[in-house]
Amino acid sequence: MSSYLNMDFGHDLIDNGTKDDYYTPPWVFEGLGLTFDLDVCAPSGGVPWIPAVKSLTIIEDGLVTPWKGKVWMNPPFSNSKPWIMKFIEHGNGLCLVPASNGRWWIDLWQKADAILALPPGMKFVTGGGLAEGISRPVFLAAMGAENVSALKSSGLGHVR
Repeated sequence: MSSYLNMDFGHDLIDNGTKDDYYTPPWVFEGLGLTFDLDVCAPSGGVPWIPAVKSLTIIEDGLVTPWKGKVWMNPPFSNSKPWIMKFIEHGNGLCLVPASNGRWWIDLWQKADAILALPPGMKFVTGGGLAEGISRPVFLAAMGAENVSALKSSGLGHVR
């Protein structure tokens, strides 16, 4: 995992010029070893290393489109609340979110089946394919037995 912390990913993803254009790095998915039915917050064309059968983009609007099966969610950090509420209601998947003092964070903390803090200094992949960190701690939250099991066996950190 540490070899990924300062890596240039060399992928051209969609860069909308917003602070939300940060994508989960490949090592997270390598650790989880899961295939998701749906990536609910994907850029146009998806992210090449996210193991999801289908992706929802801003065009399909993951907040409006029904979710089915096991979902992956890295929501827009600028407006995570509606995504977290839908994730909790759906109850099957994994999400990556920043720590927050918002009520949605307390709801997720109390309702998630498992939560794991990712390493400090974690780098995301930008729309231009570069590795960049953010200023807040980041967590994975799991809902559903299969997702909790994957989180526990991932080697990504301590699971509560």
